[in-house]
Amino acid sequence: MTTSTTDKTLAAAPKILVLGATGPTGRHIVSQALARGYDVTVLLRSPDKATDLMGAKIVVGDARDEKALRQAVKDRDAVISALGTPASPFREVTLLSTAARALVNSMKTEHVSRLVTITGMGAGDSAGHGGFLFDNVIFPLLLRRVYVDKNRQEAIIKGSDVDWTIVRPAILNNKPGRGTARTLTDLGDFHGGSISRADVAKFTLDQVNSDAWLRKSPLITW
Repeated sequence: MTTSTTDKTLAAAPKILVLGATGPTGRHIVSQALARGYDVTVLLRSPDKATDLMGAKIVVGDARDEKALRQAVKDRDAVISALGTPASPFREVTLLSTAARALVNSMKTEHVSRLVTITGMGAGDSAGHGGFLFDNVIFPLLLRRVYVDKNRQEAIIKGSDVDWTIVRPAILNNKPGRGTARTLTDLGDFHGGSISRADVAKFTLDQVNSDAWLRKSPLITW
């Protein structure tokens, strides 16, 4: 393991790698991280998609490629993964779990311990808490195969020796951020919710310097 995430050097100017940086949530993460003064590296397959990520260092490569990941994660303090995949009603999804396996191997090799990963409401023990429409229509018809892979992704991360936090956002929207989020682990009375991508980005970045949710999988919502 590397130095604790509460180390003063890390707290002063974290050096982070962001995966999924060109996705709608990933872009919020990069812009907010740069605004905080973080040293940001992004791994991209297509650098032409990074025209609005000015200020971030770009490493070209695939998130499933350990060689590219090792280059991108080298000398970083933490990794944030906002990797996502489109709805896939018919085809098996493997991108998330394949990338997770390559990432934890690369982090171990490069001696980087802190990982904050975004999955989603419906993964793990949050399944069945998305509300009637999500649980009975959207999930089974569009997202079932995606979430099979999200569950594999989570299992790989939890089975590794990295200092992980898994963030499970409720249904995402593009509304302005409120600056706060409810954080839940007991979902007994929770049946669906939503949250802005901006607030997911804020919460995710907050975990880089915090052990509050170390090796936990909170669901966040408004």
